[in-house]
Amino acid sequence: MIRLSAFADEISPALDEQIVGLRAETIRHLDLRSVDGTNVLDLTGEQVRTIQRALAAAGIHVAAIASPIGKTSIDASREDDVQRMRRAVDLARLFSAPTIRAFSYYPGADGRFDREEIVERLRTLVALAGEADVTVMHENEKGIYGDTAERCADLLGEVPGLRAAFDPANFLQCGEEPYPHAYDLLRPAIGYVHVKDVAADGSLVPAGRGEAHWPDILAALRSSGYTGVLSLEPHLASAGRFAGFSGPELFHEAATALKGLLDEMGWAEE
Repeated sequence: MIRLSAFADEISPALDEQIVGLRAETIRHLDLRSVDGTNVLDLTGEQVRTIQRALAAAGIHVAAIASPIGKTSIDASREDDVQRMRRAVDLARLFSAPTIRAFSYYPGADGRFDREEIVERLRTLVALAGEADVTVMHENEKGIYGDTAERCADLLGEVPGLRAAFDPANFLQCGEEPYPHAYDLLRPAIGYVHVKDVAADGSLVPAGRGEAHWPDILAALRSSGYTGVLSLEPHLASAGRFAGFSGPELFHEAATALKGLLDEMGWAEE
């Protein structure tokens, strides 16, 4: 049994339209990244209360606080990251979200990764979240330290409590083989899965229509006993450094493609 979630701001910036889109696809969880153009970590108290009321009325739960923590140069302030993680933890508590998404930093001004600094920062941030029983999921974003399977494995081995938000499309965009190579290397640490796909020409496409080997990945996840989240993040209309967008029609296409793959293998959502 798995849970389906989605980056609802892929549907629309507006909360009410996000909810309409999720309910139309019978998706009962979301990855909270932004609402009305405001990043999740910058939401005011009143915005948080409004979102809580609307989600509760719609029967939708927050699967993850989709923070941008670690999507900065490693030269950026360590204290700023600590404060942002504290905010993310507060939001996870307010929304009863069990996970926070994070990244592992872009190179510094010298063009290099400071591995020791990256590991130390992530240890601090993961420990901070762990005090609140919240799990930090590391996404393998292009251009950060953990954009290859080997460097992801390095971080996951060095940072106690850190888990992998496995994104096969991001691996493809880095020239990595998502399956079987990255999957086999990271499987013991995979705690979350982002669903999008990349065609041979580099364009983003619904799951199963590109080069990510989604049928194989889903079959392998199921046989391994995976019981976590499959979260739609299709980026079918646009993809940027801090967000992507699909719109209602393309989001529906992405949701239909994923559900079709799951139906074919008889893997039902809980």
